[in-house]
Amino acid sequence: MIAIDIPLIVLIFQGIPEEIGIVTLAYAIAGIPFRWKELIPMGTVLALTAYFLRLCNLPFGTHTIVLVVLVFLFLTLRSKKDVSVSLFASLVSYMFLIVFEFISINLFIVVLNIPVEAMFADSIGRILFTEPQVILLFITAFLIRRKKMAHD
Repeated sequence: MIAIDIPLIVLIFQGIPEEIGIVTLAYAIAGIPFRWKELIPMGTVLALTAYFLRLCNLPFGTHTIVLVVLVFLFLTLRSKKDVSVSLFASLVSYMFLIVFEFISINLFIVVLNIPVEAMFADSIGRILFTEPQVILLFITAFLIRRKKMAHD
């Protein structure tokens, strides 16, 4: 296994916002009000966890499984949500990330004719090409929240 090198700038400007987006989306799916004093620290903890796990020689995807479990535990323990709601919100949030990542990267490849290697060749490119998925996570969270509030 090869350790994945993540520059600190990528952790700060891509990893942390992405994980905050994941937690925000999980809150929306679980029907929990957005409490930024919880969302931001939890997203930061998740990003740092992913960062350190990727430095280890673990099989690909291990960090994602750990992150799903951490979000699940956080929702269950901190927000006192039902176990099934917490598990569903955790899994679906990461599924959205995977779908948004797939769509975003493939659109860049097709529309801009940019090879994947070029997208991730430097830190700035890596941050810029992954921002659409982060933005989509937040938009989805706010849309779900709005829809749930309209039904209440």
